Amino acid sequence: MRLLEKWANYMKNADNISQEIKPSGTHQATVTLSSGNVENNVRIQEAVEPQPISEASAPAPEALPSRGTWGGKHEFLLSCIGYCVGLGNVWRFPYLCYRNGGGVFLIPYCIMMLFTGLPLFLMELSLGQYGGAGPIQVWKCCPLLKGIGIGMLVVASLVSLYYNVIIAWAFFYLGNSFQSPLPWSCEAPANFHLCQNRTANRTQQSASEVFWNERALGLSRSSGLHDPGPVRWELAICLLAAWVIIFLCCLKGIRSSGKIVYVTATFPYLVLIVLIIRGATLKGSLQGVQFYLSTNWKRLGSAQVWNDAASQIFYSLGIGFGGLLSMASYNKFDNNVVRDTLIIVTGNCITSFFAGFAIFSILGHMAWKKGVPVEDVADSGPGLAFVAYPEALALLPGSFFWSILFFLMLFTLGIDTLFGNMEGITTAFLDEFPVLRNGKWKVMFLAALCFGFYLLGLLLITEGGIYWFTLIDSYSTSFGLIIITLFMCLGIAFFYGVNQFCNDITDMIQLCPPWCSKLLLYFKACWALFTPLLLLFILMYVFIEMYNTPLHYGLYEFPLWGKALGVCLGVLCCIQIPFWAVVAVLKESGTWRDRFRKAIRPLNSWKVTGGDRTFTHQTVDVPFSVTLTDHDINEMPA
Repeated sequence: MRLLEKWANYMKNADNISQEIKPSGTHQATVTLSSGNVENNVRIQEAVEPQPISEASAPAPEALPSRGTWGGKHEFLLSCIGYCVGLGNVWRFPYLCYRNGGGVFLIPYCIMMLFTGLPLFLMELSLGQYGGAGPIQVWKCCPLLKGIGIGMLVVASLVSLYYNVIIAWAFFYLGNSFQSPLPWSCEAPANFHLCQNRTANRTQQSASEVFWNERALGLSRSSGLHDPGPVRWELAICLLAAWVIIFLCCLKGIRSSGKIVYVTATFPYLVLIVLIIRGATLKGSLQGVQFYLSTNWKRLGSAQVWNDAASQIFYSLGIGFGGLLSMASYNKFDNNVVRDTLIIVTGNCITSFFAGFAIFSILGHMAWKKGVPVEDVADSGPGLAFVAYPEALALLPGSFFWSILFFLMLFTLGIDTLFGNMEGITTAFLDEFPVLRNGKWKVMFLAALCFGFYLLGLLLITEGGIYWFTLIDSYSTSFGLIIITLFMCLGIAFFYGVNQFCNDITDMIQLCPPWCSKLLLYFKACWALFTPLLLLFILMYVFIEMYNTPLHYGLYEFPLWGKALGVCLGVLCCIQIPFWAVVAVLKESGTWRDRFRKAIRPLNSWKVTGGDRTFTHQTVDVPFSVTLTDHDINEMPA
């Protein structure tokens, strides 16, 4: 047989060319040519036999610690549920629900879940599980898109920076809950005159607002973003304790965090059930629930409602941060990733819905007791978690007990989400530098990482830290994250190949039941069409809103330079995609067209078959293909 000897340019299109290089010891390469329904397998014997290498001249390298896998299937499920079910489910979804038409909001919410949440969630889990690598190494499937993984790393770092500040606030409130009366209640001696004056003058701040703004934040001593002031030492201690807990929990990787989630992922559900039962026994709770589910069909015609539904699904599932991808990389190769996706996404959405009953039943009681409409006490974000809801709990008998339960719930919700973010960051570094998996190096790396985050986080717990917190919160997960996810979807669908990706999922599931095969057709349509279009809609709306709406915290409006700094944070996340794409193209040889085609070809070590994730150190990560002419095929012996 005569072979045309040249290295071919590889392009993913309707005619797929897949290749596999076998480990050293089997000196041959398999090339599969697919054209229509006809496949021809050709074995090419290597021309040069390898020379034996003596052990003395080439000693075997020291084996590096393995990546490991989850101790059980439940650990992965609980870790993902804990990662997805975070503070946004409690302090954002109920507020969005009542603001956008009550029960009507569930219609766009479910539609966005079906066409953006489920497909993107499955894509990220499948990518991590099939590749068995973190957010950066997993892009061996398409080196041109390595910047997506690095962008995920930047987003996860920014979120981890401010997310642990929320946990520090929860610690601070938890410590102040071990006293009766609560220091933010009207029964506290320090608040007696304040509450009397508020009864006569409604424009004054409530006791809980004063505690939050003055006692916790020290906000009155800062004039804005340009005036952060000194660090609040009580919050600095709480933040240090939070990072020490994260360090200890992540020290053993998934072996330690996988066991901790049995408590941290289930405890919030226990507290929510207790709060729902307690709220149902209070006067005025029904008014709060009615307000939560009040129906306004006209809101369906508003673009803001659909954008709020999409953004809530997008952010509450934790898509694009790299945490899901990293956690899935520790799964066994044959884990049923489709089933896990359905369980986790459904559980996350149901949790969001039922959390609203726990929130609004108690807010309804507070509104009844004060004699004001429910909308006057409803809030979202930190305003709900640290002002409105603590004030409502302070009105209950045994208020300190309910306060302890609530802030313990906030702590566990935050810690689980931070586990996922930190897992994404550490997995990316450990995959890039495997030597860090060794015991002492891993301890030093993780300690340096947590301490670095702690030092950077001190800016957010100064007297003007809430302004910096709001800035990073508003822009770190804004347009940059959506662009990263959009390119992930387009890259897998059109560069790697949506058909190949579905085949990879089928290979992992192995015995794919009929319902699963039909479901993959639906996911294929979403990845190639519906999901990118919806992400473009969200992206355009975010840009329009960012341009037309000034950024506020309370009465303070952020200056133009502050918004410009926030935009730079968003750009920092997504600029990684074109930068590393250019690097990948420049590393190749040939014409620009050839370079591009080589840069979108999977590397040899990407191919995983039969669940074998082990590659020898002799494996060379280079694009590899052999092009055969029709004449070569015709001359093959029968």
